[in-house]
Amino acid sequence: MGHESECAVGWAWPALNGLVDEVLATRRRVAAAQAAEARLLSRAVDIVTERIEERRARRDVDGPPLRDGGADLPLREVSLELGMAIRVSDRTLQARMGQAWTLVQRFPATLAEWESGAIDAGHAWAIVQSGTVIDDDTRRARYERLALDAAATESPARFAAAARAIAAAVDPESCAMDIAAARAERRVRLYPLQDGLARLIADLPAPLAHAIYDRLTHIATAPEPGGMPGTPPTSAAAGVSGVPDPSGPLPDDATSPEPADPRTVDQLRADTFSELLLTGTPSAHDGGLSSVAGRVQVTIPILTLAAGGEEPALLAGYGPIDPAIARRLAARAPGWDRVFTDAYTGLPLAVDRYRPNAQLIRYLDARDERCRTPTCTVPAHRCDKDHTVDAAKGGPTEAGNLAGFCRRHHVDKHHTAWRVTQLGGGVLEWTSPTGRTYRDRPPATVRFVPSVEEPLPVDPFGTHSPDSVGNASNASTANSPGHADVAALAVPPF
Repeated sequence: MGHESECAVGWAWPALNGLVDEVLATRRRVAAAQAAEARLLSRAVDIVTERIEERRARRDVDGPPLRDGGADLPLREVSLELGMAIRVSDRTLQARMGQAWTLVQRFPATLAEWESGAIDAGHAWAIVQSGTVIDDDTRRARYERLALDAAATESPARFAAAARAIAAAVDPESCAMDIAAARAERRVRLYPLQDGLARLIADLPAPLAHAIYDRLTHIATAPEPGGMPGTPPTSAAAGVSGVPDPSGPLPDDATSPEPADPRTVDQLRADTFSELLLTGTPSAHDGGLSSVAGRVQVTIPILTLAAGGEEPALLAGYGPIDPAIARRLAARAPGWDRVFTDAYTGLPLAVDRYRPNAQLIRYLDARDERCRTPTCTVPAHRCDKDHTVDAAKGGPTEAGNLAGFCRRHHVDKHHTAWRVTQLGGGVLEWTSPTGRTYRDRPPATVRFVPSVEEPLPVDPFGTHSPDSVGNASNASTANSPGHADVAALAVPPF
């Protein structure tokens, strides 16, 4: 993900620089060993196949097979042997063997990148999981190529969502069938735990689950009336107006008051969850928080919104979702943004709203989707909007000089040796204390699947510039080289 700076690496912090080199070398060896294990488990499937053929030949001589369980005995023989050898269950080994065989047989480029240490196990298995539904060899090869390009810059946690989106764009029909089949499996399960606890698990459509979690977080982190919250919520507009953010980091010599509520945010989420389901009203806080709504960001291609298109709707931070749910969210949302994206890169070019409001913030949320620190997944609407070049030093308040950072990484940018620069097109470059650089691309460009193989120049008509978005006028589809998407920032309508 990172690469060495042109300057002498590690000049300021040689001990850390050497440690990073050793960790990277070790990670490459670990990746190579894990990929080698996957090859071996794939070979186990070949042994099972050979054993099945042997049993079939014997059956022709010795008589009919066993009536119960005979068909999968070779698989059970091999998986039981391997499972005992490495101390895992034979059922777990069966699943690993199947995944390994799929990787080796259907995703050879991914396996090669894993063996070289260019990607981690999380990247490899995400590619396999998201691409398994693609049966066509040509489409699958294109998906694999695009996914590996995205994996080069993304952490496994963030990459999984990008891989799902790429697979859906390459083969929307298979993706739609997979989503429909998965939705039919929605359910609620209860598992008893020890020490007076039980676990309640709900398998729900992704937009609803994300919105529920967002609402619980909002309520759990809201201030008590007349007091301080346990964890202060971040300000979505921090730094945009140039006015100091009152919820920003405290001065070095300041002290924080003790939280009024001793419960952690996780405990508050759990208590609020129980209260909402059992009473309909959260009592974890007072002050009218029953009106707090969950917020999710959904991008719907304009043709999909009209119920005639095949492009998937995308939930920010997750990936493709059921188009029917996306259309219902858009229909009931109090407002939605029209996002103009470049047809050859996927980068948002401009955002407008039929009800004008804080256009620059909406553009940044549409572009960034989450914290712009590599590996971070905090949603954009919970991030501070930070000037890359400080406004006090003449930095302009425009998209080319703003990016969203969660509070933790916002503080890191300002109070550690890390530095951030903007390279244009929404690309951020983080420079570490050892001189290494790490680039973070907007999620839309990471998961973007071009409709043509050879890219044309970005914005050939010169009608939109992402860096000029601020107090810009509304965009026009007639002049834009891209297409219009609709990003619905909505509460669940159910």
